Amino acid sequence: MLPDASFITRVQSDAPKTADAIAHVLAQLAPETLALIILFVGEGHDLAVIEQALAPIVGDTQIIGCTTAGEIGAGGYLERQIVVMGLPRSLFRVATGHLSNLRQFDPEAARDLTFELRAEVTFSTADWANEVAFLLSDGLSLMEDQLVWALSEALGQSPLVGGSAGDGLSFGKTFVLHEGRFLTDAAVLALLRTPCRVTAFRFDHLEPTDHRMVVTDADPEQRLVRGINGMPAGPEYARILGKDPEQLSPFTFAANPVVSKIGDEHHVLAIQRVEPDGTLRFFSAIEPGLVLRLAQSTDLEAHLERELSRLAPKGETPAILACDCILRRLEAENSQSAHRISKVLDRFGVTGFNTYGEQFNLVHVNQTFTGLAFYPPEEDTDALGTGDFTAPLMKTRADA
Repeated sequence: MLPDASFITRVQSDAPKTADAIAHVLAQLAPETLALIILFVGEGHDLAVIEQALAPIVGDTQIIGCTTAGEIGAGGYLERQIVVMGLPRSLFRVATGHLSNLRQFDPEAARDLTFELRAEVTFSTADWANEVAFLLSDGLSLMEDQLVWALSEALGQSPLVGGSAGDGLSFGKTFVLHEGRFLTDAAVLALLRTPCRVTAFRFDHLEPTDHRMVVTDADPEQRLVRGINGMPAGPEYARILGKDPEQLSPFTFAANPVVSKIGDEHHVLAIQRVEPDGTLRFFSAIEPGLVLRLAQSTDLEAHLERELSRLAPKGETPAILACDCILRRLEAENSQSAHRISKVLDRFGVTGFNTYGEQFNLVHVNQTFTGLAFYPPEEDTDALGTGDFTAPLMKTRADA
């Protein structure tokens, strides 16, 4: 029999009242058996109610999470739900910490936190070979580029995967969850060590075209592009697309992203919105002088099916933790393929959320499907030993 993903817990609730939804998911969990609980909280839920419900298990089980621009669970794309993934103590050693005051980001504090978390998981499970980091960050902090660079320096060869918290399509305020508290202007980092094979992945369905544009005026810190080809950015982008500037919308940006091409690799740099003065606000930092290429979409459904199949080349059923950009979901909805894509996500057992951006090792990107695939160990897990992992490992850094 081929191994499956049943060693990972996945529960969810579509109850409209927050108290009912969180009670429902917690009733399906056995926190004492879990090393880490990850919550993805849909738009409209009362975060204070969730904090109150989590209080009895904080300190015994580590809990992280974030608000979303949509959830992914059983059934594929979801809305306004609470979705949970749980990693078992028998197969995972976890250390978590958070960084506050991201807008006054201190790279040294980020590196120090990472070194401490790595030391703790390594000390207790040196014989478990696989280590990965999972990051959740405030999706409106504008600091993900600096954050992933500092963290990756400290992680060495260990992969870093993450997503930026969302707020539906409101872009008002986003939150991450750590130690039972929802935090804004913050990021939470989880270091995972396991005997399970883990594959970190990132892919997108976009192909660069020959349509080039040069950024001639930009504010990288605010992720604003004021000029393209020496012209106001919004109208020039619209001209290249053959559209009226008044027609620019999130659906336009989802269908017509731009990429930065380095060698054979390309990184998607997605547009969030156009400001009243015609400035383009991006989801990531853009430097003046950067050459951008317009990208075109390939078949989103077929591409997703193909790439997820590659994560299971021998017919395995890995547990997939995914960060899927909100722009991919908007494109799916605009092309009326969201229900078919949901079936693909459901069939492969994907758990995760729609993001305001994705992190992969040294880069913060957009419009990608990024995540971790967990495979059960080939050895008898009883022989590995479960260890005494009841004491949680949690660290905090406040960047003054």
